[in-house]
Amino acid sequence: MTAKPIKICVIGLQGAVEEHIEMTKKTMQKMGIEGEVIWARNVEDLLDCSGIIIPGGESTTIGKLMQTSQMFETVRKLGLSGTPVFGTCAGMIILAKKGDEQVERTGQPLLGLMDMEVVRNAFGRQRESFEADIEIPIIEGGLFRAVFIRAPAVKRVWGDARVIAEFGGRIVGVLQKNFLALAFHPELTDDTRLHEFFLKMCLKPPA
Repeated sequence: MTAKPIKICVIGLQGAVEEHIEMTKKTMQKMGIEGEVIWARNVEDLLDCSGIIIPGGESTTIGKLMQTSQMFETVRKLGLSGTPVFGTCAGMIILAKKGDEQVERTGQPLLGLMDMEVVRNAFGRQRESFEADIEIPIIEGGLFRAVFIRAPAVKRVWGDARVIAEFGGRIVGVLQKNFLALAFHPELTDDTRLHEFFLKMCLKPPA
C-alpha cells in the first residue's frame, strides 16, 4: 500500500501504551502497510515519525512526563508541521486548547493543537466505566462499540474542528486537519476501523 515504511510512535510514559502498540501492529498487518510501531520514551524516539499516538491514562501525569522528557514541545512542533496525532481519552485532553476547572486546577499541560474545550471525567469516575454503540460517520461498517473509562468529553469546538462522534448529548470524537481525538478507547476492542482511519492519515503527504 505504501512504498516507504512508516513509523508510528506511541507516547510510552504512562497509560494504555501496549494496547495501542498491539492494535496498530495488527491494523498495519491487516492493511498491508510496511513499517514499525515503537514505544516512544524520549525525543530521539520521535525522529522520522509518521504518526503519533497519545494513549489513555492519567492525563496530568502523561502531560507532565512529556514535559520533563522534553517530548511535549517536540510533539507540538511535529503536529504543527503536519504529522498526524491521535489522542484517546487522556490523549484527547492533552490535544485540546482549553480545559475545564478540573484541568486548570491540576495544572494539566495542554498541547493546544485542537480547537476544542474538554471536560475531564465527564462521564464519572472509574466505577462509571461502560461500553456503548456509537455512530461515527468517518468510518464505514456500522456502529462502533466504544469503551469509556473515566472518559472526558468535549464541551465545544470552533475553527475547523469537526465533531465526528457524540454520545448522550456529549461530543466524544473530534477531527481537525491532522489531529484525531476520541474520548473512548478503540485500542481495547477488536475493531480496527479507527486505527485504519488514522493510518490512512499517516500515509498522506503533509498538507
